[in-house]
Amino acid sequence: MPHLWLRAEAKPFERRAALTPETAGKLVASGHAVSVEECDNRIFGTAQYQQAGCRIAPAASWPAAPPDCYVLGLKELPEPLPALRHRHIYFAHAYKQQSGWQRLLNKFANDGGQLLDLEFLLDENNRRIAAFGYWAGFAGAALGVMNRLQQPGTVRPVRSYPDKSQLLVEVSDLLKKSGRHPRVIIIGAKGRCGRGAEELCRSLGIETTLWDLEETVQGGPFREILEHDIFLNCVLVQSAIAPFVTRQLLDKTRRLSVIVDISCDPYGNYNPIPVYERCTTFVRPATRLRDKPVLDLIAIDHLPSMLPKESSEDFSAQLLGALLELPDGRTWQQAVELFEGKKTEARLTKTG
Repeated sequence: MPHLWLRAEAKPFERRAALTPETAGKLVASGHAVSVEECDNRIFGTAQYQQAGCRIAPAASWPAAPPDCYVLGLKELPEPLPALRHRHIYFAHAYKQQSGWQRLLNKFANDGGQLLDLEFLLDENNRRIAAFGYWAGFAGAALGVMNRLQQPGTVRPVRSYPDKSQLLVEVSDLLKKSGRHPRVIIIGAKGRCGRGAEELCRSLGIETTLWDLEETVQGGPFREILEHDIFLNCVLVQSAIAPFVTRQLLDKTRRLSVIVDISCDPYGNYNPIPVYERCTTFVRPATRLRDKPVLDLIAIDHLPSMLPKESSEDFSAQLLGALLELPDGRTWQQAVELFEGKKTEARLTKTG
């Protein structure tokens, strides 16, 4: 049976886990070996995994793991990259030619490892097996509202919450104290991310405009965005499209004061919000695009870590079925084929 190795996350403020103790226990019960690295930041304690039957390993020890292990994580690998001789399952952000994609894929090729990217694991209907989109949308909408209510000041550093009810209480209190009633537009409202953003707004009684393919099929940029206080981008873009907003559009008369790029992929050619070049962080969640009137942009690439317990439980439950089918399931065969194709693309692009 496959040996899964849950690595500690190296990204600051990342508290989520690709496996919860409950899911890890189900894998152990099915005959899988599961090793879990110690990690102080993870929302679930090491003892919980141990009680579920997992083996415990020191943090960052995966480079020395047995070569047949599947190394499972969420965010990027630590720099400098060690030898990539294992099969790695994580969100690599390399298949859409994002910054550093060639270096990463060539490293895998040279070291003999494989990348099985979580973003591209598909079921028989070509739908993603597992995604954090719902909780990214929920957290991103909350952060956008909080930012709007704190303007013209800058938004405070982001923290994680024990559960969504505490986050809702904090945002609700801010709404009551401010007396403001922001208008929100969500693009990508019918997807997982959009549904999460809509739930946050609905829970707080916030006026929301919902757009999806029907409203955007003609291509942007869209002046209607300027008529709202907050714009939430929830679209997962897989090919180049016309931008939703541009720098020129933002120079026009506008009500808009907050953009939250929840999909957050500024490093490739598919970014529909080409008004910024790098992600923001939990420490500095917003960057100011304009001063008069104020316009802030939030683009944090691990927003669900604001709600690490719920988002991890949801994601891990979605992923379990696929993990039980390792290594021969259709999903994994497709993932290997995709990796081989992208590896060749990286080599040809570099030499061409």
